[in-house]
Amino acid sequence: MSSFNCFVVGLTGGIGSGKSTASQYFEQLGIQIVNADQVARDCVMPGTSALDEIMNHFGKKIIDKNGDLNRSELRKIIFDNESAKMWLEQLLHPIIRDELILRINKASSVYVILESPLLFETKQDSLTDTTLVIDSPIELQIKRASKRDQTSEEAIKKIINSQMKREERIKMATFVIENKNNVNDLKKHVKLLHEKFTKLATKK
Repeated sequence: MSSFNCFVVGLTGGIGSGKSTASQYFEQLGIQIVNADQVARDCVMPGTSALDEIMNHFGKKIIDKNGDLNRSELRKIIFDNESAKMWLEQLLHPIIRDELILRINKASSVYVILESPLLFETKQDSLTDTTLVIDSPIELQIKRASKRDQTSEEAIKKIINSQMKREERIKMATFVIENKNNVNDLKKHVKLLHEKFTKLATKK
C-alpha cells in the first residue's frame, strides 16, 4: 500500500497498447491523471538543472535550436549505449519520482491514476496501491504505434523489444484489460474498474 492519503492506481502497458486512451476514459470519469511521460518532459525543460547536466555530459548537439532537449538525438545516443542509458536514468529517475510524488499529493479526485510506460521497470509501482496493465497483441501494438508516430514498423519493433515483455508485465499487474481494437469494450472495462477503484479508495 502506498504512503499517500489518496488511493493510487498505476496504469501501464507497452507502446501502442492503448494505455493513453484508457487514461483519457478515466479522466472523463473525473479522475485526475499524473502522467509520468509529461513529468519526464517537464523535468528537462530549458532552464532546469537536469537539462544543463545532460548538455554537459553529452555535448551541445543534444540541444536543438530552440534550446529544448533534442529527444531524437538523445535516443540515438542511448539506444545502443548501455552506460549512457544508465547515466541518464540515474540522473532523471530520482528527479521524476520526486515530481510524481508532488503531483500525486496535489490530486483531489476520489483516486488518482499514475500513468507510466515504465511503471514496473522504474519501480514506480511502489508509489501505487494497485496496478492496471492495458495489454494488446504485438501486431496491434506495431500497427497502432507506427500509424500514430508516423514511423516504421521496424522502429516500433525495436522499442517493443527494449520494453518489458508482455508476459512479465501481466504477471506483475493486479488488473489487466485486454485491448483488442474495440474502443467500446475498452470504455466498458474502464467503467467497471472505475467502480471497483472507487470502492477500494473509500476503504483506504
